[in-house]
Amino acid sequence: MSSLANNYNRRKISFRNGKGSFLYSTSGKKYLDMVSGIAVNSLGHSHPHLLKALTKQAKRVWHISNAFQAPEGEKLAKRITKNTFADKVMFVNSGAEATEASIKVARKYFSSIGKKRKNRIICIKNSFHGRTIAAISASGSKKMIDGFRPSAPGFDHFVFGDHKKLKKLINKSTAAIMVEPIMGEGGIKVIPDWCLRGLRKICNKKKILLILDEVQCGIGRTGKFFAFDYAGVKPDIVPIAKGIGGGFPIGAVLMTNKVAKCMTPGTHGSTFGGNPLAMSVGNAVLDIVLKKSFQQRILKLSNYFFNELNKIKNDYPKIIKEVRGRGFLIGIQLHFNQSNFIKSLENNYLLTIRAAENTIRILPPLTVKKKEIDLAIRIIKKVCKSYK
Repeated sequence: MSSLANNYNRRKISFRNGKGSFLYSTSGKKYLDMVSGIAVNSLGHSHPHLLKALTKQAKRVWHISNAFQAPEGEKLAKRITKNTFADKVMFVNSGAEATEASIKVARKYFSSIGKKRKNRIICIKNSFHGRTIAAISASGSKKMIDGFRPSAPGFDHFVFGDHKKLKKLINKSTAAIMVEPIMGEGGIKVIPDWCLRGLRKICNKKKILLILDEVQCGIGRTGKFFAFDYAGVKPDIVPIAKGIGGGFPIGAVLMTNKVAKCMTPGTHGSTFGGNPLAMSVGNAVLDIVLKKSFQQRILKLSNYFFNELNKIKNDYPKIIKEVRGRGFLIGIQLHFNQSNFIKSLENNYLLTIRAAENTIRILPPLTVKKKEIDLAIRIIKKVCKSYK
């Protein structure tokens, strides 16, 4: 009997090592990994550049506390601000912590300018912003909050695409609108570029903040550094995590100077946030992801992947309802529950993961090769054929 808590429904499979896009099980089987730690292993497994950066830093210093300066963190923050909208970066450990801190920043900003009652945040119902009490309250999911009530106050919700409801929710207490540019857990639902631009206009008009949660869809996963880059908008606050560490725990809140000024000493802290090990790995990830040729490669290969998946959809319209997403954040929505389909893919040595609305998430490493995409296509075709 396992001594681990039962809060995960783990599959009966474990791995001894990984290389590139593949994982090797303890029983010696080779799996094509298109889970990537749920969009975490952005450069695949055992990437030599990440290994070199990690081992080099590990021989120097691991952890020092934020009571002291960390040159590695200064370097990573400067590179992020140089290549994004942000003026300031606040490092934490995870996506949930990054969204929690983003909520704090939004409320603190208005409190610091004498508007303490301006503290409510509007989110999409059944979105996903993490597993803490505030994060699941922001998500507006009855399933996630049940058993953990009372939910944290201060959040209002509208259904995806219901713009009339969104506008009606904005009042004198509204501090911000927080959305994922691409809803990951919610079923790989892309917020259209025109809609993101509309949100920015609304926030400007109402003098509230725009928080864009890029924890899952950011750091090159869509073929641009951020998913919102397609819309050409400038948010006020952006939580990130997952891909920035390439498998090492890193989270951060990106902010404009306007809002960052409110975060004075003592307003937020993170024991492990910004530690030298994490920062060194984050810098190594950026060495690769920031290359224009790298992002162009993602666009080219992901377009190919989408085209091939849509061909399968056309061949099996009674199985696949829709293929959606952007870049290497891909969702295959089925006409039925996806659990058995995911199991069949696994039995054919392709690892995927579920999302809402009967959706299968495909999240390959950003370094995936065309021949590996072709292998995934063959396996998906094979499983679809078995359902006929």
